[in-house]
Amino acid sequence: MKTITAAISLSCVLMLSSCATYDPYTGEQEVSKAGKGAGIGAGVAAVVAYLANKDKDAGKRNERILKAAAGGAVIGGGVGYYMDTQEAKLREQLRGSGVSVVREGDNINLVMPGNITFASGSANIASDFLSVLDSVVLVIQEFNKTLVVVSGHTDSSGSDALNQRLSEQRAQSVSSYFNNSGVITDRLEVIGFGETQPIASNATEAGKQQNRRVEISLIPITQP
Repeated sequence: MKTITAAISLSCVLMLSSCATYDPYTGEQEVSKAGKGAGIGAGVAAVVAYLANKDKDAGKRNERILKAAAGGAVIGGGVGYYMDTQEAKLREQLRGSGVSVVREGDNINLVMPGNITFASGSANIASDFLSVLDSVVLVIQEFNKTLVVVSGHTDSSGSDALNQRLSEQRAQSVSSYFNNSGVITDRLEVIGFGETQPIASNATEAGKQQNRRVEISLIPITQP
């Protein structure tokens, strides 16, 4: 299984490298829509699929979130504008932080490399990264009609069980920090993907570094 995954991830890397551009506003390397679909966007798709399979009571949860937000769902053409504004604020807050802001349709994905978020093999958030998470909290508190899905990912080193557990622990650490900072529990979802969603080749150390990451997917609540 790891051999198949490595082959798929390598093809993603080749496609991404041919589609990268530089954003002078954010200082980030960006990827075209085609490249995102092949690599980084797979994380968003996996999150959406996971939620669809897991959450059979999403309607009630959305009602609780919207009640806390004191307003209705984001409707129709307003969804794009709502997420556009949220994306712009996130890019402003996170410029130079090392966090990538990736837009996938009406969803936003924040990709946080493990080397700046956690020490190797640890689920304790690096102290110098807390201010970055505080910047994220400021925005998601303002845009409170979004579901916040925190997913942990690892490289292929170590056993499947170890990687799964570490990915869950890291995602939970970030989610708990958000909750302690005032983000309500109903808005937070935690997923551990282990090594199953690589965005780079695990054949190189540079690729493994990219795969050791936490992603935060912001999904608009469009129905009660």
